Amino acid sequence: MFLNYHHLRYFWAIAHEGSLTKAASKMNVAQSALSIQLRHLEETLGRPLFVRKNRQLVLTEAGQMALQYADSIFRTGEELVDTIQHRSQRTRQVLRIGAVATLSRNFQWEFVKPLRDKKDVELVLRSGVLRDLILQLRNHEVDVVLSNHALRRDAETEYCSHLLAEQEVSIVGRPTRGNAAFRFPEDLQKTPVILPSLESDIRAGFDLILHQAGIRPIIAAEVDDMAMLRVMALRSKAVTLVPRVVVRDELRAGSLVERHRLDSIKERFFAITPSRTFPNPLVKELIAHVNRKG
Repeated sequence: MFLNYHHLRYFWAIAHEGSLTKAASKMNVAQSALSIQLRHLEETLGRPLFVRKNRQLVLTEAGQMALQYADSIFRTGEELVDTIQHRSQRTRQVLRIGAVATLSRNFQWEFVKPLRDKKDVELVLRSGVLRDLILQLRNHEVDVVLSNHALRRDAETEYCSHLLAEQEVSIVGRPTRGNAAFRFPEDLQKTPVILPSLESDIRAGFDLILHQAGIRPIIAAEVDDMAMLRVMALRSKAVTLVPRVVVRDELRAGSLVERHRLDSIKERFFAITPSRTFPNPLVKELIAHVNRKG
């Protein structure tokens, strides 16, 4: 049996548009011609791919399976075009990195360190929420996504989450006269604390420790952006729960001091990559560099 890929492309368009009319308009063909091509594909496969329900086209079980294969086929074709037209013919390599907006800027800077001084490499850095970045990854708009959360992998999700680092977490604050010893967790009953938001893994670990100790902290603020957490740690009289990498330079300079280190809590950083036929080799180079350092 010979599969006509023009017929498959028409089916793929109909499935994604949800109607013959929209697909015909998008592909600039007559609706009747599109219907004929779909019928030819169904005859080739020996199964109906759509059924009509309430004047709408709904995929059959065979249609759902065909769509999964069509998605994979055309995604691979896009990778081929992207590789040949946009990479192989370039004298400069391009690496497009998406990073969750709340991720430490210091960590991002360290991640790209092996490529920073290469004259034949162009770095494109984008930030956003994880959901949107994964969509960009799927659409070949970025090559890798940096996140502090792993992406669950299952039969429907063809992504790998590479653990890059586990960073120590501390309670830090501005230097005080004499820098009196900080008793953790007892002093949090009288000293305000700035915390990451509830969505943070380190916040969950911190809350568990205080719950087990029977301590109710005085929460000055909850912040979901690490850059803002750093700013507030520098300007507030409160102490701040933060990964050390976020305030690394301030700790070295003495503008912040560590009041207590929480050895049982770690901030984890991941590089999320797709299962691609033609992955960007620069991504592999960066991940290999991190692994060698580890």
